[in-house]
Amino acid sequence: MRDCSTPNPTHPGAWWTWSLGLATAATRTTNPLLLALLITVTAYVVATNRTPTPWSRSYTAFAKLALAVLLIRLLFAIALGSPVPGTHTLLTLPEVPLPHWAQGIRLGGKVTAEGLAFAFYDGLKLATLLICVGAANALANPARLLKSLPGALYETGVAVVVALTFAPNLVADVQRLRAARRLRGRPDRGLRGLLQVGLPVLEGALERSVALAAAMDARGYGRTAQVPASVRRTTAALTLGGLLGVCAGTYGLLTAEGGVYGLPLLLLGVVAAAAGLRLGGRRTLRTRYRPDPWDARAWLVAGSGTTVAALLTLASVRDPGALTPGVVPLVAPTLPLWPAAAVLLGLAPALPTFKEPS
Repeated sequence: MRDCSTPNPTHPGAWWTWSLGLATAATRTTNPLLLALLITVTAYVVATNRTPTPWSRSYTAFAKLALAVLLIRLLFAIALGSPVPGTHTLLTLPEVPLPHWAQGIRLGGKVTAEGLAFAFYDGLKLATLLICVGAANALANPARLLKSLPGALYETGVAVVVALTFAPNLVADVQRLRAARRLRGRPDRGLRGLLQVGLPVLEGALERSVALAAAMDARGYGRTAQVPASVRRTTAALTLGGLLGVCAGTYGLLTAEGGVYGLPLLLLGVVAAAAGLRLGGRRTLRTRYRPDPWDARAWLVAGSGTTVAALLTLASVRDPGALTPGVVPLVAPTLPLWPAAAVLLGLAPALPTFKEPS
């Protein structure tokens, strides 16, 4: 049992807000120096705040996945070419002739430095997004995140949290089985090693799923309260109408013609969706034991990520050339000073005063 005198861990919603803020900042730039700085910030915050739990190992798995995505993007640029014209030819591959209906697509041909640079910038942006999501998975407790969801999203949240909890366990099982095979002098790499490790991992996952389903059924998961039909119809109308309003408002904000009605529609949609979720929560019979408080530490964590996203969005509007460096002509990217300083604000959760208590 947790000692009441010890400080509460950071609210999991704050960690997700922080990581999504950094991910939003990553979508506003293709500058590899800023993206590398974002990755460094997430790595340092995870290293200083994660606890010895199974899900804390997911950051390494997401980093490996991000590296694989970057390499695949570069391989596609080499094999399929790039839409960016270039003059610095690095190598020339044998080109496969394609029929006339496949115009615009090529296999092989010239590989230019400009095309590779464009593919690297694009792949690094996607890799940074994956690493930001991995940071949230490594820092936020899935069970505590489930407690913070509104009642209407509880059933969906259970499915998502179970999936997020099983993923780190699968990674831990793979590492454990590979270590056991190495101790016995058996290969753990290649196709044979993959099959002999993958089958026990799959078997353990199925056994864990059956045991979890039986435990959830015994504890009464899935029970719903009886609500009048009028309340159900009102909930569905508010939720659906709110989501449509959010979509229409967002579209209006992104277009020049819809700037007048975009913001009112967006706000009205958010209010309607929140009201629908509030009414939908009546169907779920659940209580909260020791609800997680949103304290000063949570405000700092969430605020730092939101500030980074807002400042990088402002920088992309005021100085788009610094955040999206061109590749034609091919020049070395430069590090813009004040956007880089804005990214460093994401290190606020690593301050000693606000570090995650162990």
